[in-house]
Amino acid sequence: MRGTSGNLSVVLSRDPLRLAVTASGHDKGELTPDDVVLVDGAGAAVAGGKPSAEAELHARVAALTGAGAVVHVHTVASVAMGRREPGGIVFRDLEMLKGVGLPAHDVEVTLPVIANSQDMKVLGDRLEAARDPRMPAVVVAGHGLYVWGTDPRRARHHTEVVEWLLELELTGR
Repeated sequence: MRGTSGNLSVVLSRDPLRLAVTASGHDKGELTPDDVVLVDGAGAAVAGGKPSAEAELHARVAALTGAGAVVHVHTVASVAMGRREPGGIVFRDLEMLKGVGLPAHDVEVTLPVIANSQDMKVLGDRLEAARDPRMPAVVVAGHGLYVWGTDPRRARHHTEVVEWLLELELTGR
């Protein structure tokens, strides 16, 4: 995560839904406990602080997918491929697909690409309509990549795998 770009979240409870989300405008490479905000299922701060503007989308992803953690990164490969393939990015016959729980061969999966919006409800609706349950990620066109997993380690792992797949597509054509 370069500079203050991107954001992270971890689900702390499900009923009610509570997430720890990185605060707005903080360098993600140097996080401290003061750089995290507790938010509710709508992404609103529960006990003060200013969460990422995208906290509502993190909460929506957690509720929709059952994820325990969400990672959002603004990578060159995700932005470029979102522009290049606005209908979705198709992956097939790649060993790296095992990293998101798919077979390496005889399977085709599409990483959804959705149009960006500053309205997190609109963005969440687009994500919900486009997502493929086999792919723990979605690209927001011109913006970046959202990836999730059962816990922070799996979310990070999925982020690394999907980013590798995107880099391959970007450089391999």
